[in-house]
Amino acid sequence: MSTPEKNIKELMEYRHLGRTGLKVTFGEQMDANEAYTCMKVAYDNGCNFFDNAEVYSLGKAETVMGQVLKRMFEEDGIRRSDLVISTKLFWGTPYYHAQANKANLKGLSRKRIIEGMRGSLQRLNLEYVDIVFAHRPDTHTPMDEIVRGFNWLIDQGYTFYWGTSEWTAEQIRQAWEIADRLNLIGPCAEQPQYNMLHRTRFEVEYAPLYKPPIEYGTTIWSPLASGLLTGKYSSKKLEGNDSRLGLTGSLSWLRQQFETGQGLNGLEEKNVDRIMEVIENLRPIADKLGATLAQLCLAWAAKNPHVSTVITGASRSSQVVENFKALTFISKLTPEILEEIEQVLKNKPKQPYDWTSMN
Repeated sequence: MSTPEKNIKELMEYRHLGRTGLKVTFGEQMDANEAYTCMKVAYDNGCNFFDNAEVYSLGKAETVMGQVLKRMFEEDGIRRSDLVISTKLFWGTPYYHAQANKANLKGLSRKRIIEGMRGSLQRLNLEYVDIVFAHRPDTHTPMDEIVRGFNWLIDQGYTFYWGTSEWTAEQIRQAWEIADRLNLIGPCAEQPQYNMLHRTRFEVEYAPLYKPPIEYGTTIWSPLASGLLTGKYSSKKLEGNDSRLGLTGSLSWLRQQFETGQGLNGLEEKNVDRIMEVIENLRPIADKLGATLAQLCLAWAAKNPHVSTVITGASRSSQVVENFKALTFISKLTPEILEEIEQVLKNKPKQPYDWTSMN
């Protein structure tokens, strides 16, 4: 008798966010149109982590999420303690950037951190978030001021933890050591880009941060390289696609991005033809496992034990479910399959550890 397949909720793995006691799962960045349905479906399937930022959609993303959360609390009986909500501060809200005096509307000064947090909480209609990230490093503000600023938020009950996003390992180490010296709370997690085409910072530069005493957590973004790794930009599937990059019959837009050296989200691979070749060569592996290309790439990212949670984007509830099905393929990524993937990628960084041997 065959063993019945587990549903998505049963497969959901809760991982500690670094060395904290906070446990998180997959995350979703919600589009306003179907935000409630997407978030409710995600929650019903075991997701507890929802990410946002003051800069998303001119601040409207936080407002919409606040409305959705209010409905989930009042209509569905979901408790605030059931959820892990995060937001990010640094860029300010572009709406306010249109004002004449915007000298203090960007960065991580104590003023910016405190005012930015109050604005986010107002838009989210929450008393607190579970974790707030410094959306970028601020080289114009002393690190001790940044550390003290985020600790003030914690002391006021505005957040429980703070983290970083796209900081260098050295900046993270400096913040952590300052906090330790001042007997304050240091950052607990980084929100970096990580996917099959962008690996070096996560797998090499951050490697010392995953070890004691810091034991840094991660909430990775762009696991599908802005959709490249879904395969929808493949030269074989380009005609008539409805992708958000707006490619209609050629790779001209994408090719221009890479040929000018811009790449896409700073991807390490700058050759668009090479990327398309990698995507096509990953398809047989996905097919062999019975997965979509996106599910294979999400499972690959989540397989890394240093990934606390994977932040994915969704514009409809069916996408949420498809993304979560990646959970069913994590256990199927055996050392042999992982090596087969590496032979296609050919971009494994020279690293001080081999995470594939840790599973």
